[in-house]
Amino acid sequence: MQELASLNETDGRDGIEQQVVGGVISHDGLILLLRRAPAEYLAGRWELPSGKVDPGEDLYTALRREVFEETGLVVEKVGAYLGSFDYTSRGISMRQHNWEIRVAAHEPVRLSAEEHDAYEWVKPGETPGPVSPDVQGLLEGLG
Repeated sequence: MQELASLNETDGRDGIEQQVVGGVISHDGLILLLRRAPAEYLAGRWELPSGKVDPGEDLYTALRREVFEETGLVVEKVGAYLGSFDYTSRGISMRQHNWEIRVAAHEPVRLSAEEHDAYEWVKPGETPGPVSPDVQGLLEGLG
């Protein structure tokens, strides 16, 4: 929990308005990516399972919740911290913290219909379509 306290402290000091968590789920050397639905902000962009941290929620709890909400997969273990990246969304300063995670079972993936319309298991560094430069860099670092 020291890691989480340190991340929270740094985010506060840096003026981050919204924390986001992301999970790298791997299976047989492939990484799970989700595609944003047509009606969503950044429609068609591929991303890691990720989402906002709710008020009063710790980063690990948010990670488990977001992965389950977006994929139906149950996080069994939060592994290595993979770093963070900053971005602005609708004028809000955000920082996404990313971890390797192990899930209880890799299938079936059940997408949240509102947010995502497709998923693919891809080789690290390869994507089925557009991703943000930050996600691309993270994936390339895994290869």
